[in-house]
Amino acid sequence: MLEIDVLTLFPDMVLGPLSQSILGRAGDAGIVSVRAHNLRDWAYDKHRRTDDYLCGGGQGMLMKCEPVFAAVEQLRRENTRIILMTPQGRTFNQSIARELADHSGHYIILCGHYEGVDQRIIDTLVDIELSIGDYILTNGAIAAVIVIDAITRLIPGTLGDERSSEEESFADGLLEAPAYTKPNEYRGMQVPEILLSGNHKAIADWKREQAIIRTQTNRPDLHEAWLRRQESSTPSAPL
Repeated sequence: MLEIDVLTLFPDMVLGPLSQSILGRAGDAGIVSVRAHNLRDWAYDKHRRTDDYLCGGGQGMLMKCEPVFAAVEQLRRENTRIILMTPQGRTFNQSIARELADHSGHYIILCGHYEGVDQRIIDTLVDIELSIGDYILTNGAIAAVIVIDAITRLIPGTLGDERSSEEESFADGLLEAPAYTKPNEYRGMQVPEILLSGNHKAIADWKREQAIIRTQTNRPDLHEAWLRRQESSTPSAPL
């Protein structure tokens, strides 16, 4: 079982979404255990403050060392990896999700708030800095939920059909092909005939072609990266 402790000022923002649907069932099945903790529980001054003004001046408030260090030191185990959600981190993607899903131990996810966290926290405690994109959120709890969701669905047993995670967008570096369901005709719009042919090889070829076209159109950056991987994996012709 993968265990995750989330340190945040807003535990309900984490536990609410993760108690629903597939993620909720994964928790009930013992595939993943997520606990959200309020950082204020480790703040010892009378006002339970977790933030303070920036040294050297500047706008906003910064999360303090004391409650974060106290929380991590209480929760950390021998096999713990500590993730900080921050705009300064590596951009989270499916490849990183797979790496994190392969770790069967324990994560502590620290959710940044305000102007972030004191650099001494990063230098001393943090193993991985992650960002979910080039934009700013109200707080890191929302980003933590996204990371936990992406990781959990890759753990065997979470999805009803284990092939699901292998056939989704980004599984092979491409976006998913267009998908259709019944009725076969709706308001003059037809399901592509190839999908009704029963020819599994032809259908697979069509889906592959459509995935390439969609990726090239919607995400040219992904398409270029996919092309580079294809070229590098093509064996050289014998001399």
